[in-house]
Amino acid sequence: QVQLVESGGGLVQAGGSLRLSCAASGRTFSNLAMGWFRQAPGKEREFVAAISWSGDSTNAANSVKGRFTISRDNAKNTVILQMNSLKPEDTAVYYCAAASLTLRVIKGQCDYWGQGTQVTVSS
Repeated sequence: QVQLVESGGGLVQAGGSLRLSCAASGRTFSNLAMGWFRQAPGKEREFVAAISWSGDSTNAANSVKGRFTISRDNAKNTVILQMNSLKPEDTAVYYCAAASLTLRVIKGQCDYWGQGTQVTVSS
């Protein structure tokens, strides 16, 4: 089992930045691909970004490319989502997730999910 706990959400003005963190415990973190998803009110959950177990490969949704960066620190069992140039349409609950393969993360076929952290971007 893996437990994932997100932090770092909050209220920010458009154009601002936030840094989300996901702390993992339990199963060996460095063996897992990790990702971030988000769900806005009334909308389906959508993929945001993924990172391979080694950190050598990353993927991001077109809507956040160039603005969001995913990274990981296997020594600290942590995944980071750095969000810059935030827009009101980025408002959502952001979830951290993990799977054995990066492709499974991208497809949303994750074995472990966090509880989520709210991000609100005001115009």
